[in-house]
Parts: sequence; C-alpha cells; structure tokens
Amino acid sequence: MMNDKHDIQTAIHRQVAAARAGEEPRVAARLFSGWVLFGERQFVRGYVLLLPDPVVPSLNALGAKERAMFLHDMGRLGDALLKVTGAARINYAILGNLEPALHAHVIPRYLDEPEGKRTAHPWAYDWDAAAAFDRTALAPLAESLRAELTRMGVTKPMRFDPGAKAASPGTVSATSAGAVAKAPQGGGAGGGSGQSGGQVGGAAKGRS
Repeated sequence: MMNDKHDIQTAIHRQVAAARAGEEPRVAARLFSGWVLFGERQFVRGYVLLLPDPVVPSLNALGAKERAMFLHDMGRLGDALLKVTGAARINYAILGNLEPALHAHVIPRYLDEPEGKRTAHPWAYDWDAAAAFDRTALAPLAESLRAELTRMGVTKPMRFDPGAKAASPGTVSATSAGAVAKAPQGGGAGGGSGQSGGQVGGAAKGRS
C-alpha cells in the first residue's frame, strides 16, 4: 500500500491528520480502514464520509487486503446508518476527480425526501443551501452510529474523543474550511453517481 507521506497533500490528507490529532470536529468513529466523518453539509441527515488512514490516491492503490477492508468498512458503515437513521437505502460514491485521494461518500436516503429529489442522485440537491454540520446537534446520532459500529466489531480505539481538541461546538473544521475538496461529478460506486454538488462533505459547487 502506498504511504500517504509521499502523496500530494489534499483536503483528505489534512482531514485525516486532524482526525488523528483529535482536532477534526466532524469525526464520528475510527474504523479499521480509516475515519468516519460527517459531511460538512447535511443535505440529508447522517451523510458521512469514509477516509482511509493512511491516505492513498485511489481504491486501486490499495493492496488486496487493504482494499477488501476499506470496502467492507464502507458497507458496514452503510449497515449501521440504515439501523440508526431509519433510512430506506444507502447511496455510495467513490470518485476523487478534483481531490486525488481516496474517500467514499456514504449517504442515507429517505422515503420522505422532497418529491423530485427522492429518486434523484444526491447531487441534485442544492448543497449550498443545506444545513451546515453542527457537532452539538448531531452528537446523539454520532453516539448511536459509533455504538452500532462498535457492536458490529469494526471500530478501533481512538487516542482522543471525537472532536476533543476541536475549536468549539458547531464550528466548521479548519482542515475543511480552507482548501477543501469538492463533491463528486461523474460515476460513483452504487447509487451515488451524478453531477457534483459540494465540498468533500461540503458546500460549493465542484467536483470531488
């Protein structure tokens, strides 16, 4: 597996470094393959990303064992979201067109989504208008998600509690507020393909 210290530095690298240091407020859990972070823009409740640790350029840069682990963790993360959010299904997207580092979008979809959005791809939403991540408001969901993932046996111990060294509740993380990756354009894994709509978990129009 490629070592992330030799890769170009992307928003994914910065977010993983902040997660390791306890400075990323959007951390929900640490899995064997990487970190679960809430999306910066919660256009649907419970939208999260899986970031590999160490960071690699793409899924194809992983060895067979590491690749299987990342995909397994992604699927189990979807399983946990289904249980704790009551979602009807999960969309998955792996792109990396703008930020050349592996990251998976894991997106709960609900039967009560607005007509015209419910059957569309996730980037049909206006991410700029979506609710921003709020650590305090999402704390109960984060705890339920972490507990379910732990019950499944896919979590690793964390050196710090999630967001323990973050600036303040409800703030956007420094690692993702500046040079941020954009949300995807083009095909993804599973139901998450389509036109772009935000940062890596974020807002402005672009590509991931």
